[in-house]
Amino acid sequence: MEPLMPRQADILARARQVGRVEVEELSIVFDVTPQTIRKDLNELCERGLLQRVHGGAIHPSGASNYAYDSRRMLAADEKLRIGERAASLIPDNASIMLNIGTTTEQVARALRRHEGILAITNNINVAHILREAPSGEVIIAGGLVRKSDGGVVGEATVDFIKQFKVDYAVIGASAIDADGSILDFDYREVSVAREIIGHARQTILVADSLKFDRNAPVRIAHLSDIDVLVTDRSPPEPIDAICAQAGVRVEIAADNAEQAA
Repeated sequence: MEPLMPRQADILARARQVGRVEVEELSIVFDVTPQTIRKDLNELCERGLLQRVHGGAIHPSGASNYAYDSRRMLAADEKLRIGERAASLIPDNASIMLNIGTTTEQVARALRRHEGILAITNNINVAHILREAPSGEVIIAGGLVRKSDGGVVGEATVDFIKQFKVDYAVIGASAIDADGSILDFDYREVSVAREIIGHARQTILVADSLKFDRNAPVRIAHLSDIDVLVTDRSPPEPIDAICAQAGVRVEIAADNAEQAA
């Protein structure tokens, strides 16, 4: 493989440091056209060094979590479709718990069209989204508010969740391992997610297909502990086999072009 051009190496170093780089900003920094920067980003993505997003690129680190705003834009269309599909599985007048995550936020947006939803969450963003719904109630957990993404975590949050038994849990995660482990980065967040799963009659895991290629250090649960996996593409064979063996229903939120094919 040919070595990177000096400008491309600098772009990669910048992305590693800040997580996300923008085309317009890079064109000013390096005094080149946006088209030149797009070509650089495309080459870096083709080598698997960056992940292309609208307006720029993200460094796809498997060892640390993306910045919150970057995660929002990563696989944004896929998350929107996943949110719609997951919400379609939940009837009106249901009780539901949603944990922290940009995909669970998309589920919350789709749930605003439901009637009579009781939503319990440790995600300030989810609470803000659902409070605008014309029908239903929102309960937010107490605890430490994580500044990076508005997640509420810690022992107080775990104790709060223990009060409830709901119809559905909607869980997001940072990675799904080939052995079926559902993974995340913050052990405090994971403790809350485990409690949510344990206090729901049915659990829906929402995860875009990029999560099949990522890694994270803390185990939330196993795929056999959930009831439904909603994703945007068919899972890799090992994960698909685990779901089939455990009786986990896999829902594919494909785009219109994929459905037509």
